[in-house]
Amino acid sequence: MMVREIVFDTETTGFYPEEGDKLVEIGAVELINHIPTGVTYHQYINPEREVPEEAFKVHGLSYDYLKDFPTFREVAQQWVDFIGDDGILVAHNASFDMKFINFELKGLGFAEYPWERVVDTLEMARKKFPGARVNLDALCKRFGVDNSNRTLHGALLDAQLLAEVYLELLGGQEPSMLGDLKQEVSHDVAAASEMPIERKFRAPRDFPLTAEEIAAHEDFLANKLKNAIWNL
Repeated sequence: MMVREIVFDTETTGFYPEEGDKLVEIGAVELINHIPTGVTYHQYINPEREVPEEAFKVHGLSYDYLKDFPTFREVAQQWVDFIGDDGILVAHNASFDMKFINFELKGLGFAEYPWERVVDTLEMARKKFPGARVNLDALCKRFGVDNSNRTLHGALLDAQLLAEVYLELLGGQEPSMLGDLKQEVSHDVAAASEMPIERKFRAPRDFPLTAEEIAAHEDFLANKLKNAIWNL
């Protein structure tokens, strides 16, 4: 069974879409059965409003830069098509990202994504490492994921980093693949155990000793072997 997951991140003008804050960037990475496919989605978005200084300091995206990009209204169908009907959405602090995505979709007449289709890696990390720092930078450091290029928040870069972190939170990519391999091997072994084993008959071979070999053996027993166990 194929499991398709979309690890994604958003950048915004603020925290509250219901108060007029908007998406300014979406980045996403596709996984199939927990393996990156190389397929990505990236889009800068015209928020149709100024970007507050506090938000600009986080992602470095000004309205002057964003104003020539399409609005979310213009790319919404493209995003919906990319996610598809069965894509599972994976995000860090997913309630924040999903709040913006669903607010925008609902306003345009699209169906909202139910929480059942969402995986929150922040909650996963909190359960796995209670009491520890679990922001993206801290998790990259914990798992040895190179985030040296992350001087500012960027949706596609953060999605790519999060995809690596997500696989580590799941136990690493290799164990998942190994699990699939073990299933295949156990199936093959079970099938093989049900097959009759054909054994070829081989006649016993005779290896007669020479007189010299018999004499050498008797000399060894009589004169060289001391405290033999069968004589104790």
